[in-house]
Amino acid sequence: MIFKRKQFIQIGSLATASLMVPKFLKAFESPARVMPGNKVVVVLQLSGGNDGLNTVIPYRNDLYYKARPRLGILRDKALSLTDETGLHPALTAFKELYDDGSLSILNNVGYPNPDRSHFRSMDIWHTASQSTEYWSQGWVGRYLDAQCKGCDKPTQAIELDDVLSLALKGENIKGIAVKDPRRLYGTANEKFFREVMKNHTDEAGEQPVDYLYKTMAETLSSADYIFQQSRLHPSNADYPKTDLGNSLKTIASLIFSEINTKVYYVSLGSFDTHINQEAQQQRLFTEMNDAVKSFVKDLKEQHRFEDVLLFTFSEFGRRVEQNASGGTDHGTANNMFLVSGGLKKKGVLNPMPDLANLNEGDLKYNVDFKNVYATILNKWLQADDVGILGRKYEYLGFV
Repeated sequence: MIFKRKQFIQIGSLATASLMVPKFLKAFESPARVMPGNKVVVVLQLSGGNDGLNTVIPYRNDLYYKARPRLGILRDKALSLTDETGLHPALTAFKELYDDGSLSILNNVGYPNPDRSHFRSMDIWHTASQSTEYWSQGWVGRYLDAQCKGCDKPTQAIELDDVLSLALKGENIKGIAVKDPRRLYGTANEKFFREVMKNHTDEAGEQPVDYLYKTMAETLSSADYIFQQSRLHPSNADYPKTDLGNSLKTIASLIFSEINTKVYYVSLGSFDTHINQEAQQQRLFTEMNDAVKSFVKDLKEQHRFEDVLLFTFSEFGRRVEQNASGGTDHGTANNMFLVSGGLKKKGVLNPMPDLANLNEGDLKYNVDFKNVYATILNKWLQADDVGILGRKYEYLGFV
């Protein structure tokens, strides 16, 4: 079969842009039922560098308001957690989670020798490397590699996006990037692609086009599998009609189905608020708040909230002082939210940032984010965290 250039590009687009397909996916075509008790991690990436000081607010600290005379959130507007701490006013659902013991907050999370570049700092978070190291495999990808040595039904990871993040790329196994199982299924089943596969034979040998055929065949199979699994136990709950709302509804449907997925990954942004921070953060937090509220309610109604751990992270925080444009510039340490019905330690887990002890105007970290990863890998996913992360990190007590 001879292709025109446009048709060849079509094949390549389906095979590579919509879905990065691991070779092992066919092992799941007759999966065992995944029952409650199967622990799941949902990673919510706040892309762009969320301002942690206006997320978890130190409203008893005069230095906060001195540094942010126009941008600081007043105590009577913040959602009170403790005598010293409140939440951004848009995070009403997170306040409810805090009150019912389903929210933990870690402050001052970061890493040594922080990098203020979006791309470099995100790579460090994605790979769990030191700031002096450059790794090409992500921490979730290495988890996928490690947990499947010698197994016939490996665990997989799914990112709700069209492009796979570095975090989910292992040496031998990669996660799956799929924004919408129904849309991917529809694209994969277009007549053109089915005709291409029907007319292809393996007689040509190992030519570049054969790799494309092989990848496309795996993509078609994977698209069918993920779509069919997402329909087994679809969520009937009401979610906001936003990107994050739609993504969390898809994740809920997959959690309730028989798909063997341990890690889901989704992003929200951009939180790069150099200008007009108040309106931008309010809008993004409203989207996050409403989507997470529906997700948690859905999980509780299906008796799965105890088995799911959702956590947020951002590649860095913002500088303590506001800038002249109604925003904040790239900073360092930040806070993280941990949401689950299975938390062992709840509430504000460690002290708020010390605004009297800064590093050239930036917060000093005192919790390495890799301690969080090690805890989740070891305590929640029952994995070899030392082998995956390359060294021993301290376990925290939230699970």
